[in-house]
Parts: sequence; structure tokens; C-alpha cells
Amino acid sequence: MEYRKLGKTSLNLSAITFGAWAAGGWMWGGNESGDAIRAIESAFDHGVNAIDTAPIYGQGISEDIVGEALLAIPRDQVHILTKFGMRWDLAKGDFAMKSKNNFGKDIDIYKYAGAESVIKECEDSLRRLRTDYIDLYQIHWPDSTTPIEETFKAVETLIKDGKVRYAGVCNYDVAQMQEAGKYVSLASNQIPYSMLRREIEQEVIPYCMENQKGILAYSPMDRGLLTGKMKPGQEFSEGDHRKGLWQFKDENIRRTNDFLQKIKPLADEKGLTIGQLVLLWTIHQPGITIALAGARNEEQAVQNAKAADASLTRDEIASINASLDQLELVR
Repeated sequence: MEYRKLGKTSLNLSAITFGAWAAGGWMWGGNESGDAIRAIESAFDHGVNAIDTAPIYGQGISEDIVGEALLAIPRDQVHILTKFGMRWDLAKGDFAMKSKNNFGKDIDIYKYAGAESVIKECEDSLRRLRTDYIDLYQIHWPDSTTPIEETFKAVETLIKDGKVRYAGVCNYDVAQMQEAGKYVSLASNQIPYSMLRREIEQEVIPYCMENQKGILAYSPMDRGLLTGKMKPGQEFSEGDHRKGLWQFKDENIRRTNDFLQKIKPLADEKGLTIGQLVLLWTIHQPGITIALAGARNEEQAVQNAKAADASLTRDEIASINASLDQLELVR
């Protein structure tokens, strides 16, 4: 496993970091906590030393699962990355969405990052994670109803109190990062990035590289689409958020699979699955610090971790990019 320094922090994160959204089950058609715990433990055994979670993932379930997994993992050997700013138990801030929890109950979710909420969420996360500090504390989404100053002064208080080591953001543009940086030293931005979603190459990546901010790429396999395992007519479980996303239109699945078949010979040559090659490509992109890879079971976790054991040459990356340039998806 390769380890990379996150921005200007002292955190050295595994290039493949465990993403625990699916572990919480919410929006993924449910979960099996035993499988998720074993997945985390197996990832750690294969060199993954960072776990990214959030309270909203299963409305506390993902953090509970991570906390239980930590009982078998030395706390000083793993970095815990979690988030704040999405409330399902408080109708305040920007309305985000209507959803159902893992038990089928309707819930309304709000983006809210007022100071009192930031502090409360941190305390709740510490309890669920069974730890007394969080390595990287990230705002999950921008909240237009709360001044950025208020939010990050609260985070700075948590850092001074020793409950948080470093501050990060998710889904922020450059202007929002610059504003937040006036009140706290920002370590990173967690933002979607994959072969199919490369918008951040225009502004966010150059800014982060110039200012020594880490980038945590989430959904690098585009929610499973880039594994090559999906086929037109794909059926999703009830509650699976992918059912209505444009990427999963039959025509887009077909076109994506055609592209993946073009790069499959390279994966075969390296003894990798297509999904592993996609992860490997992601962590080879300029400015990308780590790739978040979700796993619902032990086998997936081990496969993800092993992706970082291989390497790509510049010519191989150029060849993949040339095939990517020919891929056009429909909205």
C-alpha cells in the first residue's frame, strides 16, 4: 500500500481509503453490519489505514459500524475521517431531500452547519465511533443559511479542545474554500471525481495543488458503474439511490461497458480487475491524494486495497485517456 501526506497535515493516508457510505445501508438498499465490520477489518489487514464515514450514512449506523470495527483495530494505527452538516433530526438550514431510513420511515434531510449543530454533531460522532478524537472533520455540503465564518470558528474550537485534529470540506468550490480558509487551516476537499466526472480538473484541482490542499476523490468507480459488472436493464433494490441517476440509463451503461472493454486488456496484463484498474488510474491523476472506495464485504475490501499494489506508466495513462476522450454519455 502507498501512503500519502494529506495537504500540510501530519496525516499519512493510504492511497485507497475505506469509504463507509454503503456500509451504513442508507440509499444502498440496506446493509449487513457483520459483513461491513469484516470488510473494514480486512481492509486494515491489507494496509488501508483510513476510514471515511458520516453521521448521515444510515443516520448513525455507519459510524456505529466503524466504531465497532475499531474495537479490533489499534486506534493509533487508523485515521478516522467523518463529517457534519447534514441533519435528519432537525428541520433547519437548507432542505436537501426527502428520503427513507433503513427501516422504511420517511425522513427529511437538511444541510445545516450552525455553530451549535457542529459541536453537537461532533459529540454524537465521538460517541458512535467510540473514540475521543476525529482525525479529519469535514463539512458534508455547503449550507447557504449559515455564514462560513460561524461554521469554521466552531470547528476551530473543536480543534483547540483536542476533539478534532484537522478540518476539511466536501463539495466546496474554490471561493468557498478560500472563505473557510480565513477561519481555520483547511487540510482538504472531498469531492466527486472519476473517469466519467472530471469537472474538478478545471478549477478545484489546480487551486488545491497550488495551495497544498489534499483532494479526497469520492465515487471513483461511479457507484459501481465503472466495475463493468452492470448491464443494460440493471435492477436495483428498493431504496437504492442509483435507480434514478442519469449515469445508469441503459444507453450509458452500454457505452461505459464498451469503453471498459477497451481498457480491459491492460487490466488483464497487470492481473487486475477492471475496477482495480479504475482505482489505480484515479490515484495516478495529478492532485488526487487518495481515492475513497466503498466495500460491503470482505472480498470487495481486499480487491480495493490491492489496487494500490500495481502501477501505471505515463504511456499507459495516456492510452486510457485516449479511450476516455472517445466516450460520450447521454443526459
